[in-house]
Amino acid sequence: MENEKKHFKMPHAYVIIFIMTIITAIMANIVPAGTFDRVEDASGNMVVVPGSFHTVDKIGCSIFDMFKSVQIGFVDSAQIIFFIIFAYAFVYVLLKNGTFDALVGSVLRTVGNRIEFIIPICMILFGLLGSTMGMFEETYGLIPVFISIAIALGYDAIVGGSVIYLGVAVGFAAATINPFTIGIAQEVADVPLFSGLVYRIVCFVVFMGISIWYVWRYARKIQKDPSSSVLYGEKLETLECASKEDMAKLRMTATHKLSCVLFVFTIAMLLVGTIKFGWYIDEIATLFIIMTIVAGFVSHYTASDIAEIFIDASKEMMYGALLVGVSRSIAVIMEDAMIIDTIVNWLATILQHFHGIASAMGMLFVQNIINFFIPSGGGQALVTMPILAPVGEMVGVSRQVSVLAFQFGDGFSNIFWPTSVFMMCGIMRLPINKWYKFVTPLFGLLFLASIILLGISVVIGY
Repeated sequence: MENEKKHFKMPHAYVIIFIMTIITAIMANIVPAGTFDRVEDASGNMVVVPGSFHTVDKIGCSIFDMFKSVQIGFVDSAQIIFFIIFAYAFVYVLLKNGTFDALVGSVLRTVGNRIEFIIPICMILFGLLGSTMGMFEETYGLIPVFISIAIALGYDAIVGGSVIYLGVAVGFAAATINPFTIGIAQEVADVPLFSGLVYRIVCFVVFMGISIWYVWRYARKIQKDPSSSVLYGEKLETLECASKEDMAKLRMTATHKLSCVLFVFTIAMLLVGTIKFGWYIDEIATLFIIMTIVAGFVSHYTASDIAEIFIDASKEMMYGALLVGVSRSIAVIMEDAMIIDTIVNWLATILQHFHGIASAMGMLFVQNIINFFIPSGGGQALVTMPILAPVGEMVGVSRQVSVLAFQFGDGFSNIFWPTSVFMMCGIMRLPINKWYKFVTPLFGLLFLASIILLGISVVIGY
């Protein structure tokens, strides 16, 4: 009897996250608990007091606490979970009534074989939104749509997901006037608000150029040879779209045109609300709830039809939405065990042994590591900048360079660290190992570019 060769099968995403939860719980029982003192600054932000770190009584994490962190993670993530559902519900209505298929068909007839230019155009658009307005979560509902359209155009799900995810993530990292990263970091580091803009624009162009080239090159390769896709042979659950040929035949009806107007109006209101009125998740979710109902009636659906569509949309996004809650358990354990400040203090202490360019490189590595423990850009700035900005000055690095190191370290690892990737793979419905196979070379290129640009900033006295 022949022995069958056993192939390694990647565990379910939920299993991988739970394994990481176990590892985090073990860390919580090994790393000493500690905390910095915090004070309120002029803007009402709670920032750490440099040199105030002190250990506290050991807290740890019991087996019961580890399982409880899952429940708490879901509760803490409720805002994001329901936002994802409501945002997608609006998009789902426009998918059901055929608006997106007809719109893509119209574009296909207009641009023909130049449809591939949709990749750089959309990535630049989302990159600018991330770089200037700090948009990120607001784009979640559009990801399944772009994935389905990309597949219909002869690409794969990674191309569709990357247009939005990489576009907005790289733009967010290569921030020019992002108020949630640059704004907070410069304020806490006592650097003039949005100063050093010209160099950051150069950085944005470099990083977006690398990302667009990488995705575009991959898209062209799999369009010529579908077997070169990292997803080749994988069975994925994606939204059904018409084929490229069928979409090219579709004509825009009055309902489709009105739906397009509603879509543009919704995005415009999102931008206005975010910029002028300070809207965030709750307000934007409210906008999507309203527009889901309006789009439903415009599509001639009854109230019961709209309710059914909402349920179907919720089912479609449940895998990704629940993954958000499961992933949050890791952060819950670290916060409850009070080990995050301890790790930040250790890393800051190590940095004091470096000088000049080496110190700037060290800051980049440190901020990348800290982003695993504090995935929030604003939260990371409030914890690290009061410590690392003075440390940087002590070892010959300007506060402006310290902010740049924070910016690069906080942002680009969002496409690589599991704390962010697991959630995004859930929304994109991609196997985690396949995403890493695709994105690891790109992350390496972006990290190398970060080192070079950070080194140049030190040399020119940025």
